[in-house]
Amino acid sequence: MVEGTTTHAVTSSDGQRTDGQRTDGEQADGQPADGTAAPAAPEKGTGLARASLLMAAGTMVSRATGLIRTTLQTSALGAGLLASSYGIANVVPMSIYTLLIGGALNSVLVPQLVRARAAHADGGRAFEQRLVTLVLSVLAVGTALAVWAAPGIVALYVPDTPKSHAAFELTVVFARFLLPQIFFYGLFFILGQVLNARSKFGAMMWTPVLNNLVLIAMFGLYMGLLAGPDRVQDITPGQIDLLGLATTGGIALQGLALIPFVRAAGFRFRPRFDWRGHGLRKSIVAARWTLLLVLANLAAMTVVSRFAAAADGQLPDASVGYAAYGNAQNIWNLPQSLVTVSLVTALLPRMSRAVADNRPDDLRDELSRALRVSGVLIVPAAFLFLALGPQIAQLLYGHGAMNATTVAPTGHMLQAFGLGLIPFSGQYLLLRGFYAFEDTRTPFWMAVGIAAVNIALAAACHVLLPVRWAVTGMAAAYAVAYGIGMLATALLLRRRLSGRLDGRRLCRTYGKLTASAAAAGALGWLVARACTGVPVPAGWTPALALAAGGGAMALAFVALARLLRTAELRSLPGLR
Repeated sequence: MVEGTTTHAVTSSDGQRTDGQRTDGEQADGQPADGTAAPAAPEKGTGLARASLLMAAGTMVSRATGLIRTTLQTSALGAGLLASSYGIANVVPMSIYTLLIGGALNSVLVPQLVRARAAHADGGRAFEQRLVTLVLSVLAVGTALAVWAAPGIVALYVPDTPKSHAAFELTVVFARFLLPQIFFYGLFFILGQVLNARSKFGAMMWTPVLNNLVLIAMFGLYMGLLAGPDRVQDITPGQIDLLGLATTGGIALQGLALIPFVRAAGFRFRPRFDWRGHGLRKSIVAARWTLLLVLANLAAMTVVSRFAAAADGQLPDASVGYAAYGNAQNIWNLPQSLVTVSLVTALLPRMSRAVADNRPDDLRDELSRALRVSGVLIVPAAFLFLALGPQIAQLLYGHGAMNATTVAPTGHMLQAFGLGLIPFSGQYLLLRGFYAFEDTRTPFWMAVGIAAVNIALAAACHVLLPVRWAVTGMAAAYAVAYGIGMLATALLLRRRLSGRLDGRRLCRTYGKLTASAAAAGALGWLVARACTGVPVPAGWTPALALAAGGGAMALAFVALARLLRTAELRSLPGLR
């Protein structure tokens, strides 16, 4: 699934230097004063550290406010059938955006924007204007068609049967409110990539906070002024209007907020429809494989969503389906968003330039360093979820419409996702090696393999496991699929890099990190378990268990990693 909706994003969502001294003829961002783009200078190591830390800070605030938002959302809507209707309608816009054009932006268009800025006489200004015009035109048409086709789109996720008809109809109503997000997602991401090509990363990481603040206010109002319904049939038109309008309004604000930043960076938008003969064909051809990759990912996500919605239909009040799966995945994605995505957003232009300059050793070094440094946080986070998933879910989501019984499936799903964070993060980084070569065909075949494994295992869980545990099994299936995918991707990239991927050093580092995190996780689990018998006020038990278990785990991990002489532990403050 896509983070946040899922991508996500993203990418879902799935996201993603130094500026030199300026002269009198330059703006503060190092661009010529007339607004034309200048080629980006090669970055220093300290520049990468500064860019990564700035993005990580913005992403951390965004994710923190996002957790507050999802906590309030779960408190207001629960994690049963009503929450699933809203959640599925909210994931559809990001899915369609990614299918239309979003998947191509990060993987294909950023390298070409960088090349256009370096190679074109006008610094790539006309290329940017044509590209932005093309993207927004495709999204405007796609958004209108999606709103018209809302019932058919929702039917892919929620079966329209007599038993589920009320939930289906509500999901369609929500979808018509939320599908205009497609255009504003596109506006946000294309303007963000214009900024990224200029090595301006901060705004894209900070503006999602505005969306979270809108939704925090909305769910606070929903709980404070309105009587929240317990069933799909009881929700009122006023409540639907509030949820639909505010949710889309937050995404619109997030996209529009980037306009002042791109203007300050020297970009001036002028619609240009002269698309033929100006290099956009290369972008479209390269994006073809990315579109197929997105289709493969969406196919797997749709199958899992449909199975999870079926679980909600069978146990509508047990919180064992789509909403619980999404809540667990949101928590699980947090380390990936804070660490890996921030690194990749700063690294992708550097890796693209390394390939353009025929410096494969530099590309290999960048990938190896990113994998090893990110692993220092990703590996212990994975074991934290495995050891303390129930306590984390109870602390975040065990409020309002939720209780200890209904929040338990979310904790178990978080544990099932747990260790899959390691290959998921590794796969994300390794694929950027292919994207730096503008190879989108290989990532497509990797996505097909991962999606096929995920679908097969999810189907087995749906058929063989009890309804209570079926979606938890699907979370584990997702982790297994990415483990297989990462191994295949590493072997193929190793071949692309002349048989060298710094594998020995990577295996040594990850071996030490895994041993340290596994032992620390066992200790954290024991400490948290011991805290369950401590007499504390009602509701404080999960907080005490998480604080004590997590603290013990952190101290043990650092001590063991130092004992094993894990050199990467010293690089946490930055990349030196």
